[in-house]
Amino acid sequence: MASSGKKKTTMAKLTRESKLRERRLDKQAKKDARKQAPAHHPGRPGDTLHATTGESALPGAGQPALETVDQAPADA
Repeated sequence: MASSGKKKTTMAKLTRESKLRERRLDKQAKKDARKQAPAHHPGRPGDTLHATTGESALPGAGQPALETVDQAPADA
């Protein structure tokens, strides 16, 4: 039976619960956005890997160019 007594839930608890609901909604929105992001860019050339070596399909993709360094021999 439900009593017709005074409300026992404090404002602090109500505030915590509403903040929790809001955080959960934000988290779900971010999760949905991440799911939608790959659908907009399928088959980008830099994202593929070579089947046998596991290396990127594009040479040097995502890697900085190497510089040659000339060192003078040290005199002893």
